[in-house]
Amino acid sequence: MEQFEAYLTAHLPLSPSFHPHYEAALHQMLKGGGKRFRPALLLGVVRACNPLLLSGAHAVALAIELLHTYSLIHDDLPAMDNADLRRGIPTLHKTYDDVSAILVGDALNTYAFEVLSNAPFSDKVIVKLVRELSSNGGLNGMVLGQAIDCHFENTPLEIEQVKMLHIHKTGKLIAASLKMGAIIVGRDELANQLYDFGIDLGLLFQIQDDILDVTQDSNQAGKTTQNDQAKNSFVTLLGLEKSMEEADSLASKLTQQMESFDESLQRELSPTLTHYINRHKE
Repeated sequence: MEQFEAYLTAHLPLSPSFHPHYEAALHQMLKGGGKRFRPALLLGVVRACNPLLLSGAHAVALAIELLHTYSLIHDDLPAMDNADLRRGIPTLHKTYDDVSAILVGDALNTYAFEVLSNAPFSDKVIVKLVRELSSNGGLNGMVLGQAIDCHFENTPLEIEQVKMLHIHKTGKLIAASLKMGAIIVGRDELANQLYDFGIDLGLLFQIQDDILDVTQDSNQAGKTTQNDQAKNSFVTLLGLEKSMEEADSLASKLTQQMESFDESLQRELSPTLTHYINRHKE
């Protein structure tokens, strides 16, 4: 991922103006690190299927990271999770103010599509990529999940409703990252297979986050923890032990599915996936 980090640094949004901190705020969460999980998935698919397209794929990976980062900034706002820490540093509304955090989130959201529109692929491919990122990150994807999550605080949901919530809030953008990699290399049949795999992966990712929220402190996690008591988290509804069982079951299913991938895809995705599939056990 060193090449991606270099690409990200070279394409940080610039805003030459007399605003005292707008540019610094735009950069803060992007430069603050993060797992880069979604870009790693996309780039792994491209590297496995057609490494000649890898250089151009960095623009698409950056677009996904920009959209994801905007969602974290808004998720941490006082009106939502009211979190103090993200990626090991103070959240934007803590460093500056609510208005700055809201506007930086808005800016990164729209900049994601500017970056994506300038990716070095055909217009036909770019339209497909825009469709995937917007549909999975927007009103019928991540935003819907966030809306349900916020509205039903302190109102317990059924477990299938919670799964639906988190498939939208977390799973769809992870699934889109894999699918968009397949779109870049022109593998439509693989795109749908990877999307379905990504939905399960995203659900596991959320269960693991819920587990880590109660088993790690904020310094270990790099973000505010012990913050889900009012939320419809898996641990809140099922308890820690049953949540671990749910995670183990999904991890086993995903490992079996991963073994059905062709050799090159396994080789490129396994290092990232194996770590994250089993992170709740660490």
